[in-house]
Amino acid sequence: MSKPAALGRGLSALLGGSPPMGNPVTVPVFSISPAATAVVPAAPVDNRERVLRVPLARIHPCAFQPRKDFSPDAIAELAASIREQGIVQPLIVRERDGEYELIAGERRWRAAQLLQLAEAPVILREASDREVLELALIENLQRENLNPIEEALGYGQLVGQFELTQDEVAKKVGKSRAVVANALRLLKLPAEVQGYLRDARLSVGHAKVILGLNSDDQTLLAARRILKDALNVRQTETLVAHLLQRGTTISSNRGKAGGPVAKDIHVTDVENKLTERFGTKVSLRYRAGKGAVEIKFFSDDELERILQIAGVKMD
Repeated sequence: MSKPAALGRGLSALLGGSPPMGNPVTVPVFSISPAATAVVPAAPVDNRERVLRVPLARIHPCAFQPRKDFSPDAIAELAASIREQGIVQPLIVRERDGEYELIAGERRWRAAQLLQLAEAPVILREASDREVLELALIENLQRENLNPIEEALGYGQLVGQFELTQDEVAKKVGKSRAVVANALRLLKLPAEVQGYLRDARLSVGHAKVILGLNSDDQTLLAARRILKDALNVRQTETLVAHLLQRGTTISSNRGKAGGPVAKDIHVTDVENKLTERFGTKVSLRYRAGKGAVEIKFFSDDELERILQIAGVKMD
């Protein structure tokens, strides 16, 4: 499946369209005219395309790197490849107080550290803090390197620290607004449950279902039960329906929780789809063909976003 065009453009802006390179590029400053022996200046060189070699000790990670979890085994494998082939693709850095801060290529930098290399090839870029975060997100999203919580935290930083709207974030990273909104909802989960998502012990599908619960205590109970009994998403929906109806702890015994189901499983499914569509909690009350839909919002901007999704234009 091809990547969204916005991602390609974003990464191209970062990398400048440079092909992978393993050795420094020698850039001519003067050229000799065939018709004369006089030395004349060559055409101006775009310094963004120069590959420099700098001491590895002067390169440092960036605080805006959204990826926090790096597999030691994967780094060791990359180090083995670099030992044989060298660093084929230069690191992308920006200059900060005489040192170099990574924009892209932290895995290669970590592998080079493991090999205790003296220097590494880099391409120097000028970028603001916001641009660094955007481009680091794009690089990792293209390579599918981020776990769901890292992705959500990156979006959250663009919204909170750099005051972008969810629509603006979506355009920056080439995702739909619904994808961004639903990722941000994951940050409402208790820290323990977020840890399960980081470790891939819970799926995003499980997380979307248990987000419908009314308290952190219920959410933790549900997450632990999912792990204990290896529940799939459909079974989790049934569990959540029981919890919403009972409002009490669930049995620690394997199998279905006792008591009547509060909501029909199809109603719960529709509720989850509406929640995903609007990127906020949606409650559906239904009985015998009648009921109500409640859509929660927490700011004027969020209300305006929901109205736009619903196709309601304000005069």
